[in-house]
Amino acid sequence: MAAVVLVGRPMSVLPKVSSSCAPAVYSAASVAAGQQRKLHHAVIPKGKGGRSSSSGIAATVFGATGFLGRYVVNRLGRIGSQVVVPHRCDQYDVMYLRPMGDLGQILFVEWDGRNKDSIKRALEHSNVVINLVGQEWETRNYSFEDIFVTIPQHIAKASKEAGITKFIHISHLNADIRSPSKYLRNKAVGETAVREVFPDAIIMKPSEIFGREDRFFNYFANMRWFGSGVPLIGMGKNTVKQPVHVADVAKAIVNAARDPDANGKTYALVGPHRYLLHDLVEYVYAVAHRPFVPYSLPRPLYHFIAKFFSLNPFEPWTTPDKIDRFHLTDMKYPELPGLEDLGITPFTIDQKAIEILRRHRRNRFLESELDDSKSAKTVDF
Repeated sequence: MAAVVLVGRPMSVLPKVSSSCAPAVYSAASVAAGQQRKLHHAVIPKGKGGRSSSSGIAATVFGATGFLGRYVVNRLGRIGSQVVVPHRCDQYDVMYLRPMGDLGQILFVEWDGRNKDSIKRALEHSNVVINLVGQEWETRNYSFEDIFVTIPQHIAKASKEAGITKFIHISHLNADIRSPSKYLRNKAVGETAVREVFPDAIIMKPSEIFGREDRFFNYFANMRWFGSGVPLIGMGKNTVKQPVHVADVAKAIVNAARDPDANGKTYALVGPHRYLLHDLVEYVYAVAHRPFVPYSLPRPLYHFIAKFFSLNPFEPWTTPDKIDRFHLTDMKYPELPGLEDLGITPFTIDQKAIEILRRHRRNRFLESELDDSKSAKTVDF
């Protein structure tokens, strides 16, 4: 029987590095040794663009299972990014996110906002961290302080310790420590807490966000189930709103993640027009082809009614804090960069309202054109 002999290549015949190349090799080795984090192949840009390419972004998106999160994940996936989705729910409840990226590009990991080790585990292989964690009501397990201050602070600290250079935090346009809304007061404290831990963090301050699954336009449109009228404090004529579309906010987050000059900046994300709340809600009902009957309701009485809804152990339809937040005039920040500085032309309400409000129409108006509805009046103050 013939014997098979495996002959190895002697070390003496291995190719040697020429002396001219040696300094470059040694310098590269020294740089690699000095790096705190290893370079993974997933963060090396390649391809022509699109879902099957690689954008060079490996992002951990905290709060990806929420309203804004699904748009951010989809926007990252369509440019070929690897996305880590931390979640607290059953894994099958987040499977709708998987088709948003190429095969193996959307990864899921369980996490607990109070467990610092789970936070570190979720972002250890990423070079971009995005915090979208939020909730419109408090529970006995998570207060607004936990959601908007403590958890973002833990995420920012873990990102800083991991050597991540790109951290994006979502706040609110009206975040103010003096606000009557507890939600907005904690948003303001959260901004400060994140800045202290991660000075180069990118902070996004969107106004009220509207979209298919929103709790703004749909909130007012669903009021028809509780009577023939729409309660508004001061008839909504003392409140000015400048809502922004969810796709524009998602684009802004992704563009900021790709912009090396965005670090340390705060962006005010608003729509192109400002409206009185009364005119805005009137337009919502006009597009939905529903009768609009507004009536003024005093704030104390409105709060008293909302307290009964807030007793819902699941998702309350409204709360006193939500009423205060929706009846606050949107601030103006002319000194802050906005959507245009990130290369985005924002959608108008007229362009996107039909996508949101068609489902609120009766059958006979289902296919009616948007031209049948008069546009809401814009204001400049």
